[in-house]
Amino acid sequence: MNASDYEFIRALLKQRSGLMLAADKEYLIESRLMPVAQRHRIPDLGELAQRLRGDADGTLTADVVEAMTTNETFFFRDRIPFEQVRDFVLPSLMAARERTRRIRIWCAAASSGQEPYSLAMGIREMAPALKDYCIEILATDLSNDVLEKAKAGIYSQFEVQRGLPIQLLLKYFTQVGEMWQIAPQIRSMVQFRSLNLLSDFSRLGRFDLIVCRNVLIYFDQPTKTDVLDRLARTIAPDGFLILGAAETTVGLTQAFLTVPGRRGLYAPAEAVTLQPGLERESVASSLAS
Repeated sequence: MNASDYEFIRALLKQRSGLMLAADKEYLIESRLMPVAQRHRIPDLGELAQRLRGDADGTLTADVVEAMTTNETFFFRDRIPFEQVRDFVLPSLMAARERTRRIRIWCAAASSGQEPYSLAMGIREMAPALKDYCIEILATDLSNDVLEKAKAGIYSQFEVQRGLPIQLLLKYFTQVGEMWQIAPQIRSMVQFRSLNLLSDFSRLGRFDLIVCRNVLIYFDQPTKTDVLDRLARTIAPDGFLILGAAETTVGLTQAFLTVPGRRGLYAPAEAVTLQPGLERESVASSLAS
């Protein structure tokens, strides 16, 4: 694969998925796209690039984007965001939604489902406190392959050992041969849908909590700003946004501000000043006590 082919594939990935590859990542393209070339009976990556240039129906392009999309995930990854949902976000939203008793959550870039299912299990564990609240969880991802895995809710021994407390494994999973399948009552709490964050997602409606972790890090700055600004138009004025540990809204958009004392947690700028932040803290503390 020559330099021209590499630059073409880099540009294609950015256009279709937002993924920004550095100029020295040829090895990553080679390791991930050679299996794609082999499946399509294409002899080498140079020929793959040529086929992509004339990919009329988009099938090969979709396979390439899918292969290059990072799908690293595991149950209760980084722990702190899930504790904040349990101890602060949901109590705050419950207090604000006493009339409608409906809370909508969007888990963007959900990969193979461990993140939305972790949220669902955490919510299930809060069932007595949630009373008759209706909580909807929508999980989306660009990759259809990982979404199919997520819908099935079947994971290997290695996958369930990564971050999943043993008590939740025994409570919410059934062993099927060498695999583990998550319980129907947890699977039914999550709806999965294919979605590219670069496309228009306004049709999804408004959400009270958006979890968009570990995806913005792969975008360039203008794309990050665009996605964050569109997320701001999709979140309730008193809602929350959770980003990954290596991600921030600072310097990218004025649509979100950090929630005081809550790492990785953001809220629409129109709703957050220091005093409302303190008031939310008080509300959450009183509900959690």
